[in-house]
Amino acid sequence: MKLSGQIVLPDRILPGCLSFEGRIDEIVPDTSAPERYILPGFIDGHVHGGDGADTMDGVEAIHHLSRYHMAHGTTTILPTTITRPWADVMSALHAVAEVCRTGIKSGPRVHGVHLEGPFVSPHKLGAQPPFAISPSPERVAEALATGVVRVVTLAPELEHAETAIPAFAGAGVRVSLGHTVTDYDGAMRAICAVCAAGGTVGATHLFNAMAPVEGRRPGPVTALMCSEAAYAEMIYDTHHVHPASFRLAHRVMGSRLLFVTDAMRGAGMPEGPSQLGGQDVMIRDGAVRLPGGSLAGSVLTLDVALRNALKSGGMSLPQAAALVSTNAARYLGLYDRGTVSCGLRADLVVLNRDFHVDEVWVGGQRTV
Repeated sequence: MKLSGQIVLPDRILPGCLSFEGRIDEIVPDTSAPERYILPGFIDGHVHGGDGADTMDGVEAIHHLSRYHMAHGTTTILPTTITRPWADVMSALHAVAEVCRTGIKSGPRVHGVHLEGPFVSPHKLGAQPPFAISPSPERVAEALATGVVRVVTLAPELEHAETAIPAFAGAGVRVSLGHTVTDYDGAMRAICAVCAAGGTVGATHLFNAMAPVEGRRPGPVTALMCSEAAYAEMIYDTHHVHPASFRLAHRVMGSRLLFVTDAMRGAGMPEGPSQLGGQDVMIRDGAVRLPGGSLAGSVLTLDVALRNALKSGGMSLPQAAALVSTNAARYLGLYDRGTVSCGLRADLVVLNRDFHVDEVWVGGQRTV
């Protein structure tokens, strides 16, 4: 296959032509290439649902939400759980495991699951339902036995966290600090514990569901931003994070910052009432809120996040591509994708001159 356009490389935009099958074979400059942009496929490491479907609903729902996000450029996806009774969480993990075994025909690659609940603080639930529990050794072992947990959100102040952190990290699971009331020192201890276990540390939706930065109380945000070992997710719908806060985080973290959607089932649906984890929410003006007014997930897609980065974040297109692809690939250890480069998977997104999705290719096969 051949694909011509403005090829978005990590450091520049090259007018050229790609030759590929399952992987990219050759990149040839071509000054006559059309005015459309070829980017690496997007990677969403935190996504609950979309187009009426939710990860917690089972196999068919995971297929449905994955295809919805693929239409917006996502070629690798991590369906994400929410805090529900443990039996429901385990049922969702087994559903994701089945999808990983069988794949999604003409769909994105399901890399595994992001276990966002239930190992979160009951005092920083955000929009998580009130079923938080501690990461006991038995629960950690049961979750790991499914073989599909790739990221776990964990509040480091919870009982058993001191044993859960090295257990997850030692198994290759990214330990993402979030939904936590820990302070700067607690976050630093957790970061050090992950690193000591040979793991990779992250932050779940940086700035949200954690203490803010203050002069005398730097909080977990400062620990995560200043640690050269830590990555951080961000929901850049401009509702969860102000553009100035995004620019600050990007200036400090650079390639350690990555966009996620945290999208819920109402993404792609008409505005109005919806559900999140059994709770009533309202979608209005592009935001999802609980009855009390607090944010409850998002209706974001990664192509919108990219356009937000270009418009209000002041990013160049190569910088924006890194935020929706390259940085997540590095965080997740997916070194076979994340940039347009010879030898890597032909996971590609073609955008028109207005940066809207025209084509999506997964492993060299056109899916959109």
